[in-house]
Amino acid sequence: MLSEGERRVLEGWANRRKTAQGLAKRARIVLECATGQSNSAVARKLGVARSTVNMWRARFLAGWLDGLADEPRPAVPRTITDAQVEEVVVRTLEEVPEGATH
Repeated sequence: MLSEGERRVLEGWANRRKTAQGLAKRARIVLECATGQSNSAVARKLGVARSTVNMWRARFLAGWLDGLADEPRPAVPRTITDAQVEEVVVRTLEEVPEGATH
């Protein structure tokens, strides 16, 4: 069951033009699930896989609205440190190269 506030938020995400398409689809899935339909029926209606409906329904139940947000994806570890970035910025802004301008 959805509260009136949750329903308004989900409908806003589903209908707003500037919402990321992934989030809008997740909101539509949860809204359809809240009507009491089976995962298979929701999947057919929205044109997604039943496993997709299962996953987003479970994530919503576990984390409510926050559960629909994208999780951070693994990335390549950074090759430079914050100290190295700071050093380059300081040198660029505060030092003048010999015989040249910035």
